Amino acid sequence: MKDAFGLPQSLLVLGGTSEIALATARRLIARRTRTVWLAGRPSPALDRAAGHLRGLGAQVHTVPFDALDPASHEETLGKVFAEGDIDMVLLAFGTLGDQATDERDPQAAVRVAQTNYTGAVSAGLVCAAALQNQGHGSLVVLSSVAAERARRANFIYGSSKAGLDTFTQGLGDALYGTGVHVMVVRPGFVRTRTTARLPEAPLATTPEAVATAIELGLRRRSETVWVPGALRAVMTVLRHLPRGVFRRLPV
Repeated sequence: MKDAFGLPQSLLVLGGTSEIALATARRLIARRTRTVWLAGRPSPALDRAAGHLRGLGAQVHTVPFDALDPASHEETLGKVFAEGDIDMVLLAFGTLGDQATDERDPQAAVRVAQTNYTGAVSAGLVCAAALQNQGHGSLVVLSSVAAERARRANFIYGSSKAGLDTFTQGLGDALYGTGVHVMVVRPGFVRTRTTARLPEAPLATTPEAVATAIELGLRRRSETVWVPGALRAVMTVLRHLPRGVFRRLPV
């Protein structure tokens, strides 16, 4: 069960090698979290992540999980919940893709959409049902400010995140009053290994800053978290700009 501050004692991470997810796990372990499940494709990176978190004092398990295999989600994730209640699920998997490549290769674009949206819908519904059966828990979903408005530079990725964001909001409404808390997190540009090849963006943030915002959101039982918070005002303006004006912006 969660502690008096709303922080989880047990955590399931979908996307067990995500830098944001691992930063969040480290922060929560430093508070109260004692059991962590890292779900992801078997790899040395997943094993290293598990070993690192064990070194911080948590009991850590790994579980094979593939976002692109929705047919396996119910069985795979069901086994985790069968081991005991999960206080928090962090849905952190996703792929940035490459806009230029994906435009030329529709199958590559479909893979982005299937990972970021279809796989997340499947896993999200499985975990939501399990949390509802428990009668408690939080489902935290990593979206992106890219979900707010399509940009020429990354509209394939952005469209997949827009679908995920809308799905998560609707799921939160569906679960309202059940004891399950749903929170969507919208980071801006996060400095990670994945984005190292990209030019720096205004209001860039870090995995640790996102983790801090997630912890605060859990304490407040927020439904939407922006990282950094200033992006909320920025995206409100950009979302309402006339399309002709928006096209001319260097975004």
